[in-house]
Amino acid sequence: MFYKKALVASILLAVAPMSQVLAQSTNVSSQPVSAPPAASVVAESGDCSKGFLSRFAAAYREDAQPADPNTPSPARRAMDAPLDSPPFPSAEWQLGGVANPIGVPDGNDTYPLEKALGCTKLGNWMQRNHIEVFGWVTPAANLSTSNSSNAPLSYNTRANRIELDQFVATITRVEDTVQTDHIDWGFDISNLYGYDYHYTVTKGVFSNQLLNNPAPTQPSNGKIYGDDPMLFYGDIYIPWVAEGMVIRIGRYLSLPDIEAQFSPQNYLMTHSILYTEDPYTQTGIMTTTRLNQQWTFQIGVNASNDTAPWNSSARPSLQTCLRWVSADNNDMLYPCVNNWNKSDVNYNNVQMYVATWGHKFSKRVHMQTEAYRLYGRNIPGFGPGGTRGVAGSSEFAGTAGTFGVVNYLNFELDSNNMLSFRNEFYNDEKGYKTGYATRYSSHTLGITHYVTQDLEIQPEIRYEHSYDANAYNGGNRDYQFVALLDAIIHY
Repeated sequence: MFYKKALVASILLAVAPMSQVLAQSTNVSSQPVSAPPAASVVAESGDCSKGFLSRFAAAYREDAQPADPNTPSPARRAMDAPLDSPPFPSAEWQLGGVANPIGVPDGNDTYPLEKALGCTKLGNWMQRNHIEVFGWVTPAANLSTSNSSNAPLSYNTRANRIELDQFVATITRVEDTVQTDHIDWGFDISNLYGYDYHYTVTKGVFSNQLLNNPAPTQPSNGKIYGDDPMLFYGDIYIPWVAEGMVIRIGRYLSLPDIEAQFSPQNYLMTHSILYTEDPYTQTGIMTTTRLNQQWTFQIGVNASNDTAPWNSSARPSLQTCLRWVSADNNDMLYPCVNNWNKSDVNYNNVQMYVATWGHKFSKRVHMQTEAYRLYGRNIPGFGPGGTRGVAGSSEFAGTAGTFGVVNYLNFELDSNNMLSFRNEFYNDEKGYKTGYATRYSSHTLGITHYVTQDLEIQPEIRYEHSYDANAYNGGNRDYQFVALLDAIIHY
């Protein structure tokens, strides 16, 4: 019952200040006089004569006010941001392995917890050292034509459920790559609790809760809710290598995908099949070097996908990417060898070659397209002679792979709303990744609405189809339709 208590407590903690915001907004709107100046509202969360909870609630009220359009933009040593964020999840063309592209300033917002801590000794120490603390809670619900499992849809795999997807806590310092006169450092420690740990867990880091807990009545093995210390890495920024280099050591997010593990970093609340079946994190050393404003080169080594270096399943692997941005900032190409070694398949030790293309039609409309080839060698049950259409039915080992391509078409409706349309084709050639040897297509339409800086709501509808086998509803249907809704509550 712990997870139910945690869900209720998490939502109440985050929503309680929000309810005060809404209540105050209602009271103010009913008055004939104008609202107080923004400066007096902003000062409230920094009023050290008030208690922590009062400052915490005041921060939510501040964030419900319109942003000051005259706030100066921070200095940057990069091209202008190509996109608007919000409403898009990022203002930059994608680049994994760094907090921001080199030359781009720290773009993290200051959320209520950090504001409320400002009057404490801890908060003052963090401010002096440029250390940030924040997080979010993501409850979600779905209605599906499937009965128990929505797989291969993720992360909302359990059909017709209200779910605690994520409760994330982050403490971070973002290195300053705009300046070029001194070495700087950064780090990130992010912990995820919720259902989504089923996908993010790395073998050798709290993985027993998933791998050693069979759950035959559930869509996935493992405890229903679990904990994953998803990120723990340190960064060193050296400005004198080319136009700047960042060296990252630790566990970091897999580099190339359009989509990301953390809720606020996505265009849509669900994930493509392509993303669901590829690597999530790697643990190793990654270097990112800016050659000039248009070209960035990355190379590193890791312990293979979703595997800790100290685990027996680790296999030394190469990872390298090259990102190019056009001179007019309207196009981006990002090809990667996301994992390469000469070893046979082990725990998710798959070889992966991937490329992403981004194109901006206008300030309000852009698209991103990603394609990959992913395969594993010498996989038991995937050699010749198996039963046609039955995954893993051969008595011999063999190579099995997948091909996928996904396109996002994204529209800025206004400063608080965006619409995204995702279309995907995925071919699990022998059924190694999804369990069904079939081709898939999926089509998803969703909206992200920013109620305030601290609250996002994402309604979504999704239709998908399998062509060569019944891959949905436990192998009983060749299609699935799902309507979903989540809320991202920042703190």
